[in-house]
Amino acid sequence: MTFARAIVWLRRDLRLSDNVALFEATRVAREIIPVFIVDPALLASPRIGAPIAQCFFDAVGRLRARLRTLGSDLAILAGDPPERLVRFARKVEAQAVFFNRDFDPAAIARDDLAIRLLTKEGVAARSFLDHIALDPSVVRGPGGAYRVYTPFKRRWRDCYAVAPVRAVPSERAIDGRLASAAAIGDSDATPSLERFGFTPSAAYPRCSESYARMLLKTFFSSGDARAYGDARDVPSLDRTSHLSTQLRAGTIGIRTCFQRAFDAERDASLGSSVQRWTDQLIWREFYQNILESFPKVDGSPFVANAARIPWRDDGEGFTAWSEGRTGYPLVDAGMRQLNETGWMHNRLRMITASFLTKHLLVDWRLGERYFETHLADADLAQNNGGWQWAASTGTDAVPYFRIFNPIVQGQRFDPDGAFVRKYIPELHGIEGAGVHEPWKYGGARGYPPPIVDHAIARARAIETYRVALARS
Repeated sequence: MTFARAIVWLRRDLRLSDNVALFEATRVAREIIPVFIVDPALLASPRIGAPIAQCFFDAVGRLRARLRTLGSDLAILAGDPPERLVRFARKVEAQAVFFNRDFDPAAIARDDLAIRLLTKEGVAARSFLDHIALDPSVVRGPGGAYRVYTPFKRRWRDCYAVAPVRAVPSERAIDGRLASAAAIGDSDATPSLERFGFTPSAAYPRCSESYARMLLKTFFSSGDARAYGDARDVPSLDRTSHLSTQLRAGTIGIRTCFQRAFDAERDASLGSSVQRWTDQLIWREFYQNILESFPKVDGSPFVANAARIPWRDDGEGFTAWSEGRTGYPLVDAGMRQLNETGWMHNRLRMITASFLTKHLLVDWRLGERYFETHLADADLAQNNGGWQWAASTGTDAVPYFRIFNPIVQGQRFDPDGAFVRKYIPELHGIEGAGVHEPWKYGGARGYPPPIVDHAIARARAIETYRVALARS
């Protein structure tokens, strides 16, 4: 079936290149109208913070500017997405709506409603897999969805090797298919943070298709990819790709990233190091598969017995953790990086999450929600998976008796204290690795002592988990 006019509903795929829904629309529609819908209810919810809102609005604005240079426009609508989509389809006389799937349970409910309303209106609705590379139905084991990462990774790599998923040429295919700005007509202004009560910051990550392309190119041309295997855990070196924010907003296609990664793996000088980076992309696929197969993880522990853990009501401890005032420098530097920049190094995400859930025995859901509202790359699947991993409540989680020692972690991954001193100016007077134990050097004015003793907190956590998980 062909369509005279189709809408491509953009959500977490704010790009023209390697966009499956956009590409599929070009194959059957003579004219395409790109649409983005601002949902005021979502922006007012406790799950959205300024960093991710700024990231998406930045990407929307830059995508709109790009479309305008092509003689088209991005139709920006505001309101309840299913209802606004149907009204707009009626207005522009569109016969079909194309969009890419999302595994967030709330997004699934939204999309199901949109499909029902569109179908009732006589408008075809077509959805596609885009934000992960392989369909979850393909990467299955004998018992169904994988619950452990390593066998999932082996199966995923085997599936990809048999049928590699390449970037789709959507940017090239839209030539001559985009509706003119006049045909699209009036739409809302490009959204601004202030309009929805958020405060912008120049420190938050930039977000656009051109910037994402630059990040990927730089990662492989600068030497970061070659050093990734050894340097990825050292926060002060900052040798990661910084593509997580771009993948969250969809300013770069995941197929593009995998294609570049597997090409690099064949390079003997890059192979082993880049494979570690590829594996991180596969972790992303794993957590998306978990969310799709076990949506209960949104709000509940994956391990049923973990619901018995008696989390502590420690408001003062949570506040100290969230403000970077625990007295453990690496934990505090990580939280201050998060609060200031809207991003945190992955090693620090593990360490700070472990500290909250194990040292303080505070419910992982409180930490998950804090990260959700302070990260520009906040994604339900990855954020939830990481927090449940750290809290030992999730799939393939770290054993409950493995508890990060924040002092040892600092000495190992920030040996000269450069990262800690960058974010904790109170400790500038303490040189070298001694910065991770400032109390041994008389402390520092304005910096608090540890709010909990590591050995005591570790023993308490192990006993609490042991009792809770052993109960029948």
